Amino acid sequence: MADPVVRDAGPDDVAAVCAFGAMHIRPHYTPLIGAAAAEAQVRDWWNESAIGSAVAAGLVVIAEADGRVVGVAQLGRDHVVYKLYLAPEQRGRGLGVRLLDALIGRLPADVDRLHIEHFAANERAGAFYEREGYRVERVEPSPTGDPRLAVVWRVRPLVA
Repeated sequence: MADPVVRDAGPDDVAAVCAFGAMHIRPHYTPLIGAAAAEAQVRDWWNESAIGSAVAAGLVVIAEADGRVVGVAQLGRDHVVYKLYLAPEQRGRGLGVRLLDALIGRLPADVDRLHIEHFAANERAGAFYEREGYRVERVEPSPTGDPRLAVVWRVRPLVA
């Protein structure tokens, strides 16, 4: 497999990003948060409307290898990383850091910190973010009462 290229997502990438989410989010999250919650993630956040709006706003970067999307990262308008996902074969190869760096490069110069959120059950993501300098700021319990669905908010200061 070729070394992935990280680039801005464009309108022509929306369908491929949605397909990436449909392919990878359910199997990733089902063992962590349950099938219903994993399905809700795909339905609510990986649809053409949500992805298309984020792409149009310049908030999505992708990693592409051999003509297919192998990673997706998305900022929120509030300078929070809401998506950072890699195809399983790409994990542990530095691509997550490259995608984060691409998002950081799109932030306004006066932004001095970056926030990231993830489900408490996603311990692998938590360990990655911890290694990258994102410290736990707070944990929001899930309205469902399910501790797996608590949202862990992390923050990292950005050096100018």
